Amino acid sequence: MGKPRIAIIGLGATGTVLAAAIIAQYPETVLVGRNPGAGEMLLSKGLRVSGAISYQTPVINFVSQIKQLNRSKPDLMFLATKTFLLVQILKDLEDVYRPGIKIISTQNGLGTEDLIADKFGADTAFRMSLNYGVSLKAVGEAEIAFFNRPNHLGSLNQENRDQGLEIARLMTDCGLDTEFVDDIKFYVWRKMVMKCTMASICAVTNKTIKEALKFAPTREIAEACFKEALAVARAVGYDIGEGYVEQAVGYLMNAGVHRDSMCSDIENKAPTEIDFLGGKVVEYARQNSVATPYFIAMTNLVKAIEDNYLKR
Repeated sequence: MGKPRIAIIGLGATGTVLAAAIIAQYPETVLVGRNPGAGEMLLSKGLRVSGAISYQTPVINFVSQIKQLNRSKPDLMFLATKTFLLVQILKDLEDVYRPGIKIISTQNGLGTEDLIADKFGADTAFRMSLNYGVSLKAVGEAEIAFFNRPNHLGSLNQENRDQGLEIARLMTDCGLDTEFVDDIKFYVWRKMVMKCTMASICAVTNKTIKEALKFAPTREIAEACFKEALAVARAVGYDIGEGYVEQAVGYLMNAGVHRDSMCSDIENKAPTEIDFLGGKVVEYARQNSVATPYFIAMTNLVKAIEDNYLKR
């Protein structure tokens, strides 16, 4: 692959960590954010990540419009925006795309890699499942609560395996240990059963993940949602295993000291990612005739809360 030209689109918590890690090894990396004022701050102060991993890296390349990437012509593009922006991001990338570019979704939710493939072909689409918990403290400043190594990376085209292994090595060399896997959707489902369940519960109750699991009424809802999501995963071809619920609860009781990012979205009266989280579980369930009454209820409650301030 040689020395890749890299761009990172989206500079929230996830994008900040990716940018800090990658720039440490590839300083020419271009960051793309919608806020020129934030860009000026990043160019003057750089990026700082603390917690389970730490970085302090300068920023030398920032643009506020995707079309400006035509100057740097990146080979690898990491998408780290909120999922509800993905369709527009892919539309904007039409002016930048050229054969051979690899687009890596690091976003939350189910099916983001499929949207990339639908737009630019399966050869372009990669998906990365990140196994660290991170919160954004300020522009360019993030804190990692935990890192359950490794991350997982995969492609929708098996002919991309060699390049996928190179990208995984690149990420590992940057300190974000990453394993290339042949079926990335399995690992996405394994993570998203937890994420899709706890995001809605935390958003509705404003509890941390651990608090929600320690409180008997919300623990009951969580376990029911886990089971529903596992049934949907099986229906679409991914059997995650019968012991998963106990494993997930044990893992989250240790790692879930933070509130899900959906809580912050609601606090800030911002759109949530519910359509790609609980909404996708419900969508796949209906396509496969799987009953998900708990997921329907939690998803609709989040949408009702959103409607109070978005009025779409």
